Amino acid sequence: MRVLVLNVGSSSLKASVVDSVDYAAIAKAEVSLGVDATKQKGIERTVRLLLAKLEIAAVEAVGHRVVHGGTRFRSAVRVDDRVLKGIEALAEFAPLHNPVAAAIIRAARSALPNMPQVAAFDTAFHATLSEEQFLYPVPWRWHREYGIRRFGFHGLSVEWSTRRAAELLGRPAAELALVVAHLGSGCSVTAVRNGRSVATSMGLTPMEGVMMGTRSGSIDPGILLYMLRTRRAGWRQLEEALDHQSGLVGVFGRAVGMRELEKAAGEGNHRAQRAIDMFVSRAAAGIAAVATALPRLDVLVFTGGIGEHSASVRSAIGRRLVTLGLPPVPMTDVRNDAVMSRSGDGGAVLRVEAREDAIIAAQTAEVATGEAAAL
Repeated sequence: MRVLVLNVGSSSLKASVVDSVDYAAIAKAEVSLGVDATKQKGIERTVRLLLAKLEIAAVEAVGHRVVHGGTRFRSAVRVDDRVLKGIEALAEFAPLHNPVAAAIIRAARSALPNMPQVAAFDTAFHATLSEEQFLYPVPWRWHREYGIRRFGFHGLSVEWSTRRAAELLGRPAAELALVVAHLGSGCSVTAVRNGRSVATSMGLTPMEGVMMGTRSGSIDPGILLYMLRTRRAGWRQLEEALDHQSGLVGVFGRAVGMRELEKAAGEGNHRAQRAIDMFVSRAAAGIAAVATALPRLDVLVFTGGIGEHSASVRSAIGRRLVTLGLPPVPMTDVRNDAVMSRSGDGGAVLRVEAREDAIIAAQTAEVATGEAAAL
């Protein structure tokens, strides 16, 4: 089955036609939604223009990436009016993502009214987290009355990485204990055992966890209370600062990617080097933390823009994890999915391309064909 995958982020919409059998990307297109996609006008026109760039005559279903599924959506589902309202209702937990995803789904349903539309959720893979992992040590009524809990994100990327790790190593996913480090603009680390998420760094929102491109990751909550109590910032200013002005950007002082930071550090820029060192330190600490949920660590998978393309960051993180028994990570460029190193006792470090489009296509085909078979 050929699936049209619409992957909307906080600033762009990526479209691809993917074969759900061999996961080949037959066609791709992308359009910017501006700095803040929630403020983008003319979404329906944008979607129609994007579809016009692709060959969709042979497409049989549409798959949508939705960041937050809450406790309601624990697997991919066929989109109807009720599902769409449920996605919109979760906007309070993902204000930068869910409203835009809902708008894209509405536009796609309008443009392709007779085609099955399926929503795949980034949080769904983490539905297997135990209470020990998803509860916060806060007043119980926060969880009972307000739904405060860990959801986890990047689940689509983690699920794909788990599948690819099994293929690359020639072992069933159910036999592997691994950590997937999705390092990009957004960053998270997830421990996977028997093909299921057992610990992850992102929480109620995608702001928790390791240091990211523009997000702080976990910090002392007392900092926020201090800023509010002394009226140095209101909640909107804090949200803007922690979402868009922190992380690598906050430490370095301006918006750059990891390649630019590495170049600046190589030229003697101390703030650039400090930003990289902090990123490496927090990523390694996050990997080590979630690994405690595993009986052993068979595999570490690097994925995401930084995880895939920065050999120096991978190697630096690896050096901090020698106590976990992982083999050294070579500081060499790797362009394709690969086993980068192995240890004598079977431990391995992998590089895997983030292919959310592939896993969305697979889940979309499963839902669409499953419904057809049931009729």
